[in-house]
Amino acid sequence: MNYDMLPAVNATLNGISTILLTIGYILIRKGKWRIHKKVMLTAFGTSVLFLLSYLIYHANAGSTPFPGEGWVRPVYFAILITHIILAAAIVPLALITLFRALRERFDGHRKIARWTLPIWLYVSVTGVAIYVMLYHLY
Repeated sequence: MNYDMLPAVNATLNGISTILLTIGYILIRKGKWRIHKKVMLTAFGTSVLFLLSYLIYHANAGSTPFPGEGWVRPVYFAILITHIILAAAIVPLALITLFRALRERFDGHRKIARWTLPIWLYVSVTGVAIYVMLYHLY
């Protein structure tokens, strides 16, 4: 099987997650909690698909070294390192946020969602940025 297309699939899933998270935030700010719930569950599902695709790709293709040189190299690695650390943190944060909402523990959901959303958005956006830097700059 050819795994070459999976990085583009992963970036697309990250981009979709970013859009869904943003829409979900706007919806809850407008008090539209029913559609917010559907959008956020879709964002979660998209992120799960991303994680599965990411793991399949790296289990079969390994890692891709960054070919850039000069000033862009430390920028790339600064983004990559923060992305990796926060990507590891977002898994339990998203699960706790989701389970609190599904159990209708909305006070606790809101408290943790204030941390989860910006971290999740950062991870999704930087995932796309890393893809672009790794596969389309050189």
